[in-house]
Amino acid sequence: MKLEQLSSFEAVARIGHFTRAAEELFLAQPSLSRQIAALEADLGAKLFRRGPAGVALTDAGEVLLPIARRMLGDARSAREQMDELAGLRRGHVRLGAPPTLCVSLVADVLAAFRAAHPGVDLHITEGGSRSLVDALNENALDLALVVTRGANPSVPGTELIPLLSEELVVVSAAGAPLPGPAHQQRGESPTPAELTPAELTLAELAQIPQVAFNRSYDLRGATDAAFSASGLTPTIAVEGAEMDAVLRFVERGLGVAVVPAMVVIDRPALRSTRLVRPQLTRTVNLARRTDVGPSAAAAAMQRFVFETVDRLAAPGTDLAKLVTVTPRATGPGR
Repeated sequence: MKLEQLSSFEAVARIGHFTRAAEELFLAQPSLSRQIAALEADLGAKLFRRGPAGVALTDAGEVLLPIARRMLGDARSAREQMDELAGLRRGHVRLGAPPTLCVSLVADVLAAFRAAHPGVDLHITEGGSRSLVDALNENALDLALVVTRGANPSVPGTELIPLLSEELVVVSAAGAPLPGPAHQQRGESPTPAELTPAELTLAELAQIPQVAFNRSYDLRGATDAAFSASGLTPTIAVEGAEMDAVLRFVERGLGVAVVPAMVVIDRPALRSTRLVRPQLTRTVNLARRTDVGPSAAAAAMQRFVFETVDRLAAPGTDLAKLVTVTPRATGPGR
């Protein structure tokens, strides 16, 4: 068995489709099919059942999958240990994060890391917090930034290190009044305070046209739950957008949006207004596995995450009132 064959087998098993697996691996589909056929010939067993909707593992494939993942993980560990001997002149880090963090905290972390370690390859996976934890436990990620609300859930094999507590704010187009709530749309003149309020309650927000995220976003679920708990129905102007589109629509004055405070950093076309009664917050955590130690590159990435969080929320910064850094214990890898 060759590592390339095992990698192809794992990708097809995970994705359930030859064409999409070939795209992920940057292979032509015939090449991928030949690798799987050669592996099946070496093992003397069929690994997949083909069907109109894709492929499924046979009994032999089910047995091989965890073995293949361990072998691929061991090979990656061997490469990482050799990279450590090179003093971080090369290496690889796979970091996962939700889209709301990729446009804020992660961008700053990667910029600082890349400047210090330009020879280390970076791979970013965007997704929901739950899917990122699953990917971490399946050895598809080295580290993940995940979002929780309330008490941190217990995830076997995974440690969640709280980094900060962050307010959700209402963003609107800078230099323009907030899109009018219902009574303004009926032709009544708004007061100066209504044009540029320092704060908005959830009830006031419900009257203002909003650009709503796709329902797959953790953030959308949290805001929908807050409106429902208060017996409110929000006014939706545009629904189903992804992060970049939401911010662009808001800049164009199509409505307001509820986003984490860090999203507004270095975005002069956006203005933020605090959301009160109730105040909505979220906790950003660094997730890492407890059963394996981090590679030198992953440990360095952890340090850059911690340093960037401390810098962004330092006293005197724009975020200091909206973000609270969680005290962290010191110790190996931290």
